[in-house]
Amino acid sequence: MVIPDIAIGKNVESGVYWLNDNFGFLMDIFSGFIDFLISGFKDILMFLPPIAFIFIVSVLVYIVSRRDLKLSIGTAIGFVLIESMNLWNLSMETIALVLASALVALMVGIPTGIVAAKNETVFHIVKPILDFMQTMPSFVYLIPAVIFFGLGNVPGLVATIVFAMPPAIRLTNLGIRQVPVELNEVANAFGTTQMQKLIKVELPVALPTIMAGVNQCIMLSLSMVVIAAMIGARGLGYQVLVGIQRVDIAQGFEAGLGIVIIAIVLDRLTQSITPKK
Repeated sequence: MVIPDIAIGKNVESGVYWLNDNFGFLMDIFSGFIDFLISGFKDILMFLPPIAFIFIVSVLVYIVSRRDLKLSIGTAIGFVLIESMNLWNLSMETIALVLASALVALMVGIPTGIVAAKNETVFHIVKPILDFMQTMPSFVYLIPAVIFFGLGNVPGLVATIVFAMPPAIRLTNLGIRQVPVELNEVANAFGTTQMQKLIKVELPVALPTIMAGVNQCIMLSLSMVVIAAMIGARGLGYQVLVGIQRVDIAQGFEAGLGIVIIAIVLDRLTQSITPKK
């Protein structure tokens, strides 16, 4: 018996081109929104000179992290080191890309996780999609992103969103499901609506788990900066890519060190503002 060739790849390719031909105008609208978001974050980050930015960010980190002086000083030292390597503009562009991608991923991921926790049908539909998104090699996302959005920051950010979204959905769903039954029963006994129960009971209790998803979303967004540079995304990831292509150890190491500093700062900051269980 001969197994027929069903040509899955060709069918997927045809579907991608069909979407591009029939819904290209929606892609253009989304591309404009993403480009506006990236430009907005970049303009805000680069509005102040580096020294003023470092001072203000260090003070904000000190306040937001509940007076963690070590984190505040470490943040200042890290950004001073970035400036000393002449990577300030590239680092700000990288942070803008990470913030924009994480924001969009969380705007979609957290509500989806809440709905999945409330509705078993939605959960069983979303679960295999998340499995697919997390196990598919991240390089594969670059191909349809280029077809839909061309080259540049936008397709890189779209690929990053797809890659970084699953943890936010999974951990939001998990956090809502782990709310003790007793608390839900007490809320029902007081006659709360579903929205009141969600806002005043479930989300506060699930917040540590949700914040873990936020942390993972940000870290995965940052881990994609080098891969996204392959399709034109700028920032430190592009510098690493150029360093690889030229076998320039100094350039690649400095850009990589800049990414590590940003990753550590964002990771420690999100961990410090996460409420304890």
